[in-house]
Amino acid sequence: MAAMPSAAPLVSPVAVVGPQFCAPYPVDLTVTKKAISLSDGDFAVTDVNGTVVFKVKGTVFSIRDHRVLLDSAGNPLVSMQQKILSAHRRWQVYRGESSDSKDLLFSVKKSSLIQFKTELDVFLAANTSEQACDFKIKGSYFERSCTVSLGESNTIIAQMSRQYTVKNLVLGKDTFGVTVYPYVDHAFVVALIVILDEINKDRDGGD
Repeated sequence: MAAMPSAAPLVSPVAVVGPQFCAPYPVDLTVTKKAISLSDGDFAVTDVNGTVVFKVKGTVFSIRDHRVLLDSAGNPLVSMQQKILSAHRRWQVYRGESSDSKDLLFSVKKSSLIQFKTELDVFLAANTSEQACDFKIKGSYFERSCTVSLGESNTIIAQMSRQYTVKNLVLGKDTFGVTVYPYVDHAFVVALIVILDEINKDRDGGD
């Protein structure tokens, strides 16, 4: 019997940042990473019409890595920060600009210390035992081919692919596409990709 396609509708929506970011159809986003940026933000996320839907800003010169995901109007949706002295490069994500434990939404860490392929575990705040991850990110980040799945299952909720254009090469921007499956929180997926980028950027540094 043939396996059911991974893009089958989810039993219940995946709403982590908020249900308003869950659409009943696939959402294609383009993520543009700026090569050098001190003010305007590290990433811009646009929809199929080229409209900016999210921006990501970093805190320069802070003691710990810190990123804020903003909506198109500049309102902070979540703040992401790396846990200091964390062996698995753990990042914690809070609602708005909070860093209070009661506002924790989810955390992300490397599945193992030594990795040849990207593999990250995502735990929702309610999953305090962390016996099993709620979501998993797998693939090759350098080739920009990663998938986000529900726990250890084969149910994919988002996938990423590289986009090459002459304009991107000239401008020194790194651009890739993300397809978020129906009823999946696309703000949550964008936050995961930002953390994925940060963890891979740190790869050369000592853990």
